[in-house]
Amino acid sequence: MFVRKLVEKASISKKPGGNADGLKASDVDPRLVFHYGIPFGSSKFSYDPIQKILAVSTKDGRIKFFGKGNTQAVLESSETVPSKFLEFIQNQGILLNVNFKNHIEVWNIDKKLLSHVHVSKGDITSFTVMQHGPYMYAGDSVGNITVFKLDQELCHMVQMKYTIPFSASHGNLTEVSGDTAVTYILPQLTAESKRILIIFRDGVITLWDIRESRSTFVTGGNMLQSLTHEGKQATSACWVCPFGSKVAIGYSNGEVLIWSIPTSNLKPESALESGTQTTPIFKLNLGFKSEKIPIASLKWTYADGKASRLYVMGASEAGSINVLQVILLNEHTESRNIKLGLPLSEACLDLEIISSTIEQNKHKQDFLLLIGKSGHIYIFDDSSIEKYLLQCQSRSPPSLPREVMAKMPFLDSNIIISKLVTGNHYMLHAEDDYIILTKDIPSPFPLETKSKEGSHLNSNHFNGFSEIKNLYITGHSDGAIHFWDLSCPFPIPVLSLKQQSEDDFSLSGIPLTALHFDGNSRILVSGDQSGTVRIFKFKPEPYATENSFISFQGSTKKANNHIIQSVKVLKANGGSVLSLNINHSSKHLAIGTDQGYVSVVDIEGPNLLYERHVTSEICTGITSLQFKTCNLLNFEKNLLVVATKDSSVLAFDSDTGNMLSTSVVRPKKPSKALFMQILDGQDTLVRGSSMSTEVDITKGSPVEDAIPKQSVLLLCSEKAAYVYSFVQAVQGVKKVFYKKKFQSASCCLASVFHSASDMGLMLVFDSGKVEIRSLPELSLLKETSIRGFRYSTQKLNSSSDSSICSSVEGDLVMVNSDQELFIASVLPQKESFRLLDSVSQVYRKDLSLSHDDLAPGPTVQKEKKKGIFGSVLKGSKTKHVPEVEIEDTKESIEELSTIFSTANFQCEDETGDNLAADEDEMDLKIDDIDIDDLGERKPKEQNMLAGLDKKKLASKLQAFTGKLKQMKVVKNEKSIAKEEPQEEKTNAVDQIKKKYGFSSSSETSVAKMAESKLQENLRKLQGISLKTTEMQDTAKSFASMAKELLRTTEDKKSS
Repeated sequence: MFVRKLVEKASISKKPGGNADGLKASDVDPRLVFHYGIPFGSSKFSYDPIQKILAVSTKDGRIKFFGKGNTQAVLESSETVPSKFLEFIQNQGILLNVNFKNHIEVWNIDKKLLSHVHVSKGDITSFTVMQHGPYMYAGDSVGNITVFKLDQELCHMVQMKYTIPFSASHGNLTEVSGDTAVTYILPQLTAESKRILIIFRDGVITLWDIRESRSTFVTGGNMLQSLTHEGKQATSACWVCPFGSKVAIGYSNGEVLIWSIPTSNLKPESALESGTQTTPIFKLNLGFKSEKIPIASLKWTYADGKASRLYVMGASEAGSINVLQVILLNEHTESRNIKLGLPLSEACLDLEIISSTIEQNKHKQDFLLLIGKSGHIYIFDDSSIEKYLLQCQSRSPPSLPREVMAKMPFLDSNIIISKLVTGNHYMLHAEDDYIILTKDIPSPFPLETKSKEGSHLNSNHFNGFSEIKNLYITGHSDGAIHFWDLSCPFPIPVLSLKQQSEDDFSLSGIPLTALHFDGNSRILVSGDQSGTVRIFKFKPEPYATENSFISFQGSTKKANNHIIQSVKVLKANGGSVLSLNINHSSKHLAIGTDQGYVSVVDIEGPNLLYERHVTSEICTGITSLQFKTCNLLNFEKNLLVVATKDSSVLAFDSDTGNMLSTSVVRPKKPSKALFMQILDGQDTLVRGSSMSTEVDITKGSPVEDAIPKQSVLLLCSEKAAYVYSFVQAVQGVKKVFYKKKFQSASCCLASVFHSASDMGLMLVFDSGKVEIRSLPELSLLKETSIRGFRYSTQKLNSSSDSSICSSVEGDLVMVNSDQELFIASVLPQKESFRLLDSVSQVYRKDLSLSHDDLAPGPTVQKEKKKGIFGSVLKGSKTKHVPEVEIEDTKESIEELSTIFSTANFQCEDETGDNLAADEDEMDLKIDDIDIDDLGERKPKEQNMLAGLDKKKLASKLQAFTGKLKQMKVVKNEKSIAKEEPQEEKTNAVDQIKKKYGFSSSSETSVAKMAESKLQENLRKLQGISLKTTEMQDTAKSFASMAKELLRTTEDKKSS
């Protein structure tokens, strides 16, 4: 055994790239050419309403794009992890993907490449893109927010100096809970360049003024939880008004609360007064709280104030499938309980609402998309949901909306078996014809509604197979056979066969298990699970110009009588038909069944010539048949070579049916055979390592002995590939020239392809890996992996969900569960498919935008205080309606460029990835507090004491302490030994100190003492707790000073 391994290693090292005269690594380039349909493992949506592009990310790091004109493209991230957040920069051809490794990826959709990756050290918990600007906000798990800008020329993300630290935005730092993550960042509608709403996981809601760099409104959090006597976390949020005055927040306990938010700049005094609000204005009773189902997602759609709706989705981990409810939020009705629980097939992961435009009248129609936990995507007509909510309380309510699962068009049943026939280079269809046809093929998603009139598919005439470059044939679970034109990467239907015999045109309902197509003789043979074999004979081409596409809607005799010449039916013994082959010279058909029966039939009859049963101790299913004429003992023999499921190989005399040898060739460790082919005239090298005829390999020399060209037999199974001597194999003698065992995954397809100079072996594994090996040496030339393809093996008494086939030119077609289709190619620079560039161009640079496209949001003049939004909880008073701000977007964005380029907090971490409190020592200087004359206190942007009043003294002192925490003051560079006495200061701060008991001679010692105490406290608190004895002592001194200041101010106001 050791010598065999040593010789094998030596022989492989001598020829790493295969035969010098054979196929080389440079001759092949296995790659994915096109992906069609819905990707397996979908997990998250994103939608560009201007470009009408839908992005779907998957759990394995793929992103699939669907655009107008039936365009599709798929991009693959280097990281095979799911997406946390997926956001378009609208109408810019840029998609931002934040994955679970906290990498922010910038995808250029126009060029279909990954332009930039920003690696964040912190855990990103929220991510939001501005609608009208190149800026985005990223919140992390410690409560800080970083601002990024997209450099549109380089298509890179640039981190800005502007930050929003937790201590400045959270509000009451003395009552911080354990989880301070930012869960949502919502730019305020109509004022997104001025304010953002920050929602923390502990329930705190903060309205942040971007220009003044401060919180103007704080509510929620521990104050609300103290009222409800239960702990809960904010898990989802969205605006529920067109200008940002009301926000809906979902919680981990199943509650959905609606809060009122100020819509204009508030002065400090009014901000504090608004901050006293501790209760929401409305609470939605949806039943989630009773079952403790967390609210996973909220989405609101505006319908001109008449039928605005809130979509509430519960967390899929809860186990219940009825976790999606739609609530009517109507300004014109007092009803609060008009809701609809959508019937779902499974729990959902994400939802999105897309718009479809009818080309003739430009009327928009909305659709609700849902991703199920299984990865399937479901579609609801949103207009039917709206209609139900508006009319459900009438005398004749409409029917409940129904879901439709998105899948590839024209498929009513699963694909079980398929064949790909390529190589026709005499096509008659022009490229423009295919462009028209691809646009008429229904898209999996209704991104645009096409007119039923003038469809080119309905007028498509099938004139014959000779016009099709790539013919794709599929056999289905209901017994139907479909023919597709795959010359462009979209499968275009051309013909459907559903008849069972000359007179029976109905579907059999029995799954097909085998197909064989011979274009030269115009014969198609099918075999099904019951053992029935049908032989279809086609008429000579060209066919009459009748519409053959109507056969997809229902096959009739009239539909196909201009194509089908005859249909012959026969029954084979031994269960399901597994293999079929035709001898062109003798017109004989060989049939192999699951129970080991081999039948040979004369096609012209059809007459059964003979039937043989192959017995085996392991498994007798006939997986492969091939006719071959060879010279045995100087006599020419017509052979029928048979391969069984257990990888046994034997041969019959094809004329008489007699077995040539009682012995069979079988590996020592057999596995399920997939493929067998006889290769003529191969150069083989006999090495001791590859000889497995039980010869002692220690005898003789391992030197290679050249053998003249001879036929070899290639056998591939799930676990290994073998190259046998053909002449000896048919005589029952096992002589192996080469073999290769597959170590990890199981092989699901093996196929021989031909290049311009030689041939090679393509192996596809159930994990999606594709290997290209030389023949007959089986040396590995190249390998790749087709992400997303997972071949599911056939289960007992059921068909497989996957189908895979290949052509002799090295093209590969794989189908997963009738949801997606992969097209791959092996040979480089081979243009097997047309229109690849045009059908994958989802982004349109030359898009002409209408006014509605430029301003997709609703146009609202003033908020109405009526209906559900005009109603507040009992005991509250109705206040005036705040005016909505109208901002100049272009000027506001230009202002943001200056604001975000400036550091608003001196302790900003330059990397921005970890925005926790700085642990360096800080100096406390009373001179940093800017206090104007007592009689004329004017608020400033960074003046932390400007907004103090008698009701909010405590909160402003805490905010002041938080401000001190974030300040990074330059230390005094002068040494103590050289320090000179300072002159006595006469500014306003000195006068206040002297008035309240602080002498000028002790100013330096007081400042140093405060500095020392702050340093000690900051080491202990780390931004979440200020409850220590030392800080309380310091706060008391400031409190006494502030109280006297307030008393003086009150006296002045009363006078």
